[in-house]
Amino acid sequence: MSHEWKIKSIIIILIIFIMIAGGIPLYKHRHFNITIVAGPGVTKVVKLSEYCKSLKGTMADTNVFILEGKKEGGKALIMANTHSNEPASLLTALIFVENAIVEKGTLIIIPQFNNSGGRNTRPGDGYPLYFEIQTDWGKKKFRMGNREASPLDQWPDPDVYIHYPDRQLLSFIDIRNTNRTWPGRPDGPLMERVCYAAMEIMRSEKVDIAIDLHGAETMFPVTNCIVAPEKSMRIATLTSLTVKAMEGFENHVEPSPEGFRGLSHREIGDYSDTMPFLLEAPVPFLDQPTGPKTMDLLLNGKDPFLLSLSKQGKLFVPYDETGWPMRKRVGQHCSVILELFRQFSRKFSDKAIIVRNVPRYAEVVKNGVGHYYHDPKKADKKRIYYN
Repeated sequence: MSHEWKIKSIIIILIIFIMIAGGIPLYKHRHFNITIVAGPGVTKVVKLSEYCKSLKGTMADTNVFILEGKKEGGKALIMANTHSNEPASLLTALIFVENAIVEKGTLIIIPQFNNSGGRNTRPGDGYPLYFEIQTDWGKKKFRMGNREASPLDQWPDPDVYIHYPDRQLLSFIDIRNTNRTWPGRPDGPLMERVCYAAMEIMRSEKVDIAIDLHGAETMFPVTNCIVAPEKSMRIATLTSLTVKAMEGFENHVEPSPEGFRGLSHREIGDYSDTMPFLLEAPVPFLDQPTGPKTMDLLLNGKDPFLLSLSKQGKLFVPYDETGWPMRKRVGQHCSVILELFRQFSRKFSDKAIIVRNVPRYAEVVKNGVGHYYHDPKKADKKRIYYN
């Protein structure tokens, strides 16, 4: 073998080694499962593919937890991790899964709505692959996901995404964004099928209200709020006013834009009888002018650059040296969800949705998010699920 071929061989071996070394952590992240302990209120667990058969066997399939009350009433759907880089939504959903008791009505929860996105990441932005929540029994580990589904599961992206059925032209990347692919279709791209399955849950189960949990930058005006279309506006407004007055945290209402298609808070209301709500909590981690995208920033929301911008009046939420810790974000989501249930039940008493054993804002801020998660080692093995 010539000297030139020896050099080329060494370079090829080095490239292969680098690819393997870099690929192993991403492979482990994609196949890492979060442990969920089904609480005493969970009566049934099914797969999303039961509502759209073409999801079966794909990375988009995910667990659906059903909590049925002893008394008939209304039905509510909670969807979390539509955008998997907004983890307060997942943490909130798991508090409900592991603790909620439904006294009247039915609660349906999809903790990992975009399961493919939850197994994707953004190495170019320096996202951590995992984060950990301190609990009463140790640390609970979670994957840090991405806004869009993995290209390993849905590819190729078109030059322009033509939204179905309105044919509005959207960005090419929106075809992997499950808050742009509503109402979906059973034979469309994978993320359209995910949204179609959720629509089938709402139509077949006659769901009364649907809540889509999100987070947004502190520099984005649509944050710390409830987004609602016309049919949901009264309940959203009463909820916002009540939590501000009674629980002391900022919350406002944003109208769902009629001309921007593919959004859950628009399409659910237009294509079903369900009343949709989208909840936004502040996520300093997502702001561009921050320091490194560390786990500490993700969990505590403290950043000197954002603090400086806050003093200049550049942020859309209150921000001081305490940052925006995860416990505040999750606590707000819990309180707003419970208040939506209460306001809906007041207006539609024959369809009341009564849920207990879920903490509100002040309790989560005081006790921490992890206080409400159960130790899988001490749980009944039949009540443990992986996602």
